[in-house]
Amino acid sequence: MPVPDSPSTDVLTTDRTLADAVLAGKPGAFERLVREYQGLCWHVVDRMVRHPDDTRELCQEVFLRIHRSLHQYRGDSALKSWIAQVAYSVARRHLERKRIPIVEKCNDEDGPGLEESLSDGVDLEATASDEEINMHLHSAIEALPPLQRTLLTLYHLEEMPIGEIAQVTGLAEGTIKSHLFRSRKRLRSLLETRIGVPV
Repeated sequence: MPVPDSPSTDVLTTDRTLADAVLAGKPGAFERLVREYQGLCWHVVDRMVRHPDDTRELCQEVFLRIHRSLHQYRGDSALKSWIAQVAYSVARRHLERKRIPIVEKCNDEDGPGLEESLSDGVDLEATASDEEINMHLHSAIEALPPLQRTLLTLYHLEEMPIGEIAQVTGLAEGTIKSHLFRSRKRLRSLLETRIGVPV
């Protein structure tokens, strides 16, 4: 029986076919892979480093690394997750080299237990429908530490399930849920301060 939220057989087959075409050196295959996943790569790296020049350079590094190590992709997870993992790893190392912390030190008492719902906090989709609030929301997201920005992006923008985000980041699912909970709580607080109404 498949694990909930695991990629469908069709997705895995399509991904394996593309990876095999790249590995076989078929004309245009690698370019197609880059076209398909450059948006994902940009989202992950940019959310971590927040510097356009660094992001461009690091995205190039990500795809060079993918080209060199695609033979390690086993095809048991979505190619999207594997590429996001490479992008996350490259961005994380960049921040470590610059001695930029990726997460704030905090105590875990304000995080949820594993059973607690992630919907506690800000409804990002509903909030983002108003243009002015949307502007404040993006500004509030910018104020979060790199890891929390990235987790929000993967969960809400890339619509990755928690299990997949765990594969990408190497974090435990409970840790991811805790970060998402705290991030949403902080966003709600920031938005209430900036626009003066509860969200």
